[in-house]
Amino acid sequence: MEPKSQTSATRKILFLFFLQFFTVMCVFSYIRISKEPGISICLSEMTNNTTIEERAEPKVVILLWTWPFGERFPLDKCDSLLGISGCYFTVNRTLYKKADAVIFHYRDLRSSREELFQEPRFTFQRWVWFNMESPSNLGNLEPLNNLFNVTMSYRQDSDIFTPYGWLELLKEPENFTIPPKSKLVSWVISNWNPNSRRVQYYEELKKHVKVDLFGRVAQPLAKINKYSTISQYKFYLAFENSVHKDYITEKLWDNALLSGTVPIVLGPTRENYERFLPSDAFIHVDDFPSAQELASYLKLLDSDDEQYQRYFKWRGRFQVKGDANWPEWYCKACQYLSQNPFYRITPSVAKWFA
Repeated sequence: MEPKSQTSATRKILFLFFLQFFTVMCVFSYIRISKEPGISICLSEMTNNTTIEERAEPKVVILLWTWPFGERFPLDKCDSLLGISGCYFTVNRTLYKKADAVIFHYRDLRSSREELFQEPRFTFQRWVWFNMESPSNLGNLEPLNNLFNVTMSYRQDSDIFTPYGWLELLKEPENFTIPPKSKLVSWVISNWNPNSRRVQYYEELKKHVKVDLFGRVAQPLAKINKYSTISQYKFYLAFENSVHKDYITEKLWDNALLSGTVPIVLGPTRENYERFLPSDAFIHVDDFPSAQELASYLKLLDSDDEQYQRYFKWRGRFQVKGDANWPEWYCKACQYLSQNPFYRITPSVAKWFA
């Protein structure tokens, strides 16, 4: 048996050896990690060269696979827009393996799916399918099966709900001033399809009431003059290009409601619209057996100010938020991804979005 003093000395030597080994490994790991592309690069890229040491560790790193339709915009506005912090966006695909979530704007993938499918989805990642178009405008979605685990769209049952517009309840009732009206019905349209229901309905409606047409096939209307022009009309044709659940676009929120006119809607059912709007905020074409009877009703309202003005009573209680944009939609994604660490599996985007 060794003397106690010798045993104690041996233990001290072993302890010092392991301590030195542990220190060397920590230094090596630090040097290796600092040289790898990762979060620090992402932070520098998206925060005007602010280094990782100057900011808190991000909660969620989000990679935009593409700029939507090639449009570039600031990615650091979430705090000012929605009071959200802790998300860091990047468009640098070399950070793919470091990203907690990847947002794929579907319309930009239609011609480059092969590029997308070459990348594996890591078990910790959330792949976000982002789409603001209706099913009629998308084509075959079957190749997306078992790829995405988060949905982001105008559909209210999406994981990340990104509507084209919405109403916010005012803290106190306010008086709403109806813009001066001197004309009856207007419509701004860019995608003219003679076989579509909306164009065919317009063709019938104009036989019975005057409709002023703006857009590519009619009078040009500069964006800067849109609100001032439409506000002169008592009614606006907020006709969707296709009829699908929750597909209620800027045609209603931006063109009609922000212009201060009464929308005449053609789209999903009245019940669907009433999930987002008061029943007296719009006129639905389905409420009338024919376009002729709708035209008669519009003429009646034109001659009766009291009846017409009742379509604005709800505005004393709500504020219209109809100018949703890319930064706001992506900030909604930040909000969801930072607050919901888990996700629903969506095996078939095609079946869900039909």
